[in-house]
Amino acid sequence: MSEPIRQVALTTVVLGVLVAVAACQSPPSPQGPPSAANSSSAATSTTPTGSAAAETVIDISVADGAVTPTNATVQGAVGQPIVLVVSSDVVDSLHVHSVPEHVFDVEARPDQRFEFTVRVPGRVDVELHNLHRTVVTIEATP
Repeated sequence: MSEPIRQVALTTVVLGVLVAVAACQSPPSPQGPPSAANSSSAATSTTPTGSAAAETVIDISVADGAVTPTNATVQGAVGQPIVLVVSSDVVDSLHVHSVPEHVFDVEARPDQRFEFTVRVPGRVDVELHNLHRTVVTIEATP
């Protein structure tokens, strides 16, 4: 899929899931409800690794209380690695609502890499707990 088509598809899906993301157990963001200013597409790529499965990479930035992306949606596949590359100026934890669940300790430093695999198809929310933000929802397909 070409990059412009992927961007349009991601934007369309993001708008469609904002209501579903709001149902998360986290309290509302101190910045108020999601808007065009704080909702963005995740920087993702699917990288072929020879005969191994492709991976989906999601770049996450936390700086001065701002989280990028926020409430984004990306496509992933069951059994293929999902990699979260995090640069943060605060300590937090990323909670991946998958089966099984994953919790990753985020340090206040750049280029942290967390990898997991989704085993059950469906929607997988990734949240920053201390900042009470849903970073991304991964739509895992079989």
